[in-house]
Amino acid sequence: MSYRSDKYLSLTGEDFSNKSTADLKKLFRDFLENGIHGLCFSSYVEGQAPGSIVSEEQIRQRMGIIKPYTSWIRTFSCTDGHELIPRIAKENGLKVMAGSWLGDDREHNDEEIENLIRVVREGYADLVAVGNEVLYRGELTEQELLEYIHRVKQQVPQASVGYVDAYYEFVNRPAITEACDVLFINCYPFWEGCYIDYSLVYMKNMYYSVVQAARGKRVVISETGWPDKGKSFKASEPSTDNALRYFINTQRWSLAEKMEIMYFSSFDEAWKIEKEGDVGAYWGIWDKDGNLKYV
Repeated sequence: MSYRSDKYLSLTGEDFSNKSTADLKKLFRDFLENGIHGLCFSSYVEGQAPGSIVSEEQIRQRMGIIKPYTSWIRTFSCTDGHELIPRIAKENGLKVMAGSWLGDDREHNDEEIENLIRVVREGYADLVAVGNEVLYRGELTEQELLEYIHRVKQQVPQASVGYVDAYYEFVNRPAITEACDVLFINCYPFWEGCYIDYSLVYMKNMYYSVVQAARGKRVVISETGWPDKGKSFKASEPSTDNALRYFINTQRWSLAEKMEIMYFSSFDEAWKIEKEGDVGAYWGIWDKDGNLKYV
């Protein structure tokens, strides 16, 4: 398969707003089978959650499902077996945005950072993310996060190192923006209560606000997506049609402007209900059992 081939650029000018569900499903398959830039990779299976040990076997099984459709994956952690994902991805010909999960447990943070450094030194990471939304969650101070970022940059100076958080954190925290080689921004019109018809414009505004703050640095959309089930959030409504429209519009933009987007997510994750309510379980392109949705 030739990813992102020119024949699909013709799709970038099409109006999807009045398509039937069947039409949207066909367009979804066209974009997916053409190959998307990147996917956030979930290796948890039913019954697992953060803290569960993931096996090499389950990583390989899930990697095999998504491999034909993406050129990049994004990982979230370098402990509990997740540190195996970058090597397995590389064996499958994929590029890797390797991440470490930081929080308020210093001992665990040290393990994440050391494993991340090892992954980079072994040649399994193309981009490096030190932490994910830890400022948004309030689990580290800005200075504490900067220390972790500088620690990784000192240990692997050849790497392109950044941090993942909501887009506005990079606008509001110039010290973090300055410390990063690349900015990894999470853009969720859904979680800001955006009506689906305006969601693409909304996401573009998120992105370009960071581009302005970045002053020439590389900006990657590290997460964006739309759920197909669950309770609405203000004007944001989960549904099959809305999830399809958001995916199609995102990929259309990615093709037209060569955007680097790690779509969220690969698989549905039931454990996220505890944090996000029922909607948290339905962000995947594949369901929790690995079956492709929207077919």
